[in-house]
Amino acid sequence: MTIARYSLIAAAIVGLAACGKQETATPDASAPAASAPAAAAAPAGGDATTVKIGHAAPLTGNIAHLGKDNEDGVKLAIDEINAAGGADIGGKKVKFEMDSEDDQADPKTANTVAQRFVDEKVVGVIGHLNSGTTIPASKLYAAAGIPQISPSATAVAYTAAGLKTAFRVMANDAQQGKVLGEYAVKKLNAKKVAIIDDRTAYGQGLADEFEKAAKAAGGEVVGREFTTNQETDFNAILTSIKGKKPDLIFYGGMDAQAGPLKKQARKLGMDAKIMGGDGTQTPELIKLAGDDAEGMVSSSPGQPKDQLPGGKEFLAKFKQTFGQDVQLYAPYCYDAVKVMVEAMKKAGSTEPAKYLPELAKIHYDGVTGPIEFDEKGDIKNGAITLYTVKGGKWEVLEIVQGAAK
Repeated sequence: MTIARYSLIAAAIVGLAACGKQETATPDASAPAASAPAAAAAPAGGDATTVKIGHAAPLTGNIAHLGKDNEDGVKLAIDEINAAGGADIGGKKVKFEMDSEDDQADPKTANTVAQRFVDEKVVGVIGHLNSGTTIPASKLYAAAGIPQISPSATAVAYTAAGLKTAFRVMANDAQQGKVLGEYAVKKLNAKKVAIIDDRTAYGQGLADEFEKAAKAAGGEVVGREFTTNQETDFNAILTSIKGKKPDLIFYGGMDAQAGPLKKQARKLGMDAKIMGGDGTQTPELIKLAGDDAEGMVSSSPGQPKDQLPGGKEFLAKFKQTFGQDVQLYAPYCYDAVKVMVEAMKKAGSTEPAKYLPELAKIHYDGVTGPIEFDEKGDIKNGAITLYTVKGGKWEVLEIVQGAAK
């Protein structure tokens, strides 16, 4: 498949105008750092120069709707900065260009994309979307000294590798899985649970954390099954699970599979509750499952979008600009760009080696809330929100602030 690649040169905005195929290689924290790339400068009108920020996500395939959502979040932030005349960095005006690549939710393609970003001397990367692409790519960015902020990769392994260039702006799966497992047993009274995951870094990792938390809360795991991130027929797995009479089925994976799974479980007459993580908490899941989406329980890192500090304004601005609602991660992509540029301002430079130390110690009030990173690059005090589908819409069940890791 040809990799979709294009660069979007940011234009002025009028008015108010927002985890994949998988067997991942574990990043090597000891990989030697190459010399940091210099800013890719080009005339941008007047005395301003233009530098590239890379963005990577699946822009084709069954979760392209999420990749496009991420891309639009990055674009909105860059367009706003450029519309204001650019950022004042080291006494000079700097404008930004988004270099957006389709990693197809595939680890090998992600490595190709990452190497291209290194070769093109992007000054930073927002991405990747999936944990399974973020983790292998992170090693290449670390070796080149390029800061990487993922807005959506929640696998613990991403930041656990100790790479100094790796950051994320939402809570991780250790936090999310703990909240999900405890809620399933203590609040939903699920004494017996079954688990299905898609064998991706994200899906399997979240399922592992859920299992650990559910057992610690007193739940019994009566079955664990596996599928892929391309499957849509879950009848065999569900039939096997049905005989074990679980109170709840947890699915570790994305909406493209969770929607059909929820629908097929209802068709088989299963009354077990279905639960998933952030990859399932989307409008697309409701579209895929239709009326059978009712009662689905999912989590998402962060507070509800309309309750974020700048949430309502952002949601309105995003829809006005792109003509559609936010799917999932766009606000985090927007904040990731703003945080990266703020670090450049503080350092007075767009050179990665110079602004990276400022990024590590940043304090920034974003649309999604206060952003500050711990020593691993994880966001501090990340919240987790639990939702359920009621009347064809996602409704908030509970918000857990500062979820423990």
